[in-house]
Amino acid sequence: MSGKKKDPVPQGKYVPATRCGNMIFTAGMTPRKDGVLQFSGKVQPGEPLEKYREAARLAAANALTAARNRLEEGEKIARVLSMTVYVNAADGFSAHSKIADFASEYLCEELGEPGTAARAAIGIAGLPGEAPVEIQLVCMAG
Repeated sequence: MSGKKKDPVPQGKYVPATRCGNMIFTAGMTPRKDGVLQFSGKVQPGEPLEKYREAARLAAANALTAARNRLEEGEKIARVLSMTVYVNAADGFSAHSKIADFASEYLCEELGEPGTAARAAIGIAGLPGEAPVEIQLVCMAG
């Protein structure tokens, strides 16, 4: 694990990511740093979307770190195949895809074109710790 970032700290009995062949599947990642939630609360309609940028980016960074930590020597993330973005949305919020755009931007900054993934942005009633966003990735190593 030399040169790798520390895995995000699991908040239960699970692993941050698993690998089967060249496929890497991450757990859902919230915006935590060293196991501590950095952002909380429902995503509110009428709030500037920019308020949620760093939460989405941190959750995406945690998922990407978990995926990268499953790489073998000399490999890289060849492609992010799929990203699921869960948005802890208050009633009336409908810009889920805009929150997902923040995570997509992060992945593209980190990986270039291979960071552009198929994705789903899903509004839900709640997330662990009342996190505003949770992100799960499916990646291909190469």
